[in-house]
Amino acid sequence: QVQLVESGGGLVQPGGSLRLSCAASGRIYSINAMGWYRQAPGKERELVARITSDGRANYADSVQGRFTISRDSPKNMGYLQMESLKPEDTGVYYCNADIIIPDSRRDCWGQGTQVTVSS
Repeated sequence: QVQLVESGGGLVQPGGSLRLSCAASGRIYSINAMGWYRQAPGKERELVARITSDGRANYADSVQGRFTISRDSPKNMGYLQMESLKPEDTGVYYCNADIIIPDSRRDCWGQGTQVTVSS
């Protein structure tokens, strides 16, 4: 069984920073793309950032220049560094990964971590 677990969420003031982590565990052969999504109350889940296995990253326009996605492939870890946070960044942040396991492939999601930006 493959599992993704996010951590690092919390309450932060506008202009502050947070670093989210995503740990993948289980019988993992390799991980293709990893991504971070968020869902604000009453809104649909949206892509925040995505990184390929060779390190190419893309970002939502709303976070470009403020957020940085990265990964540590040997450790099966993903990260989202968030700077200059705004109230509109509030939401539940989910990690997603395209994981190759022996003889199969899984599109995995974590349980989410709450990020609240408020004074």
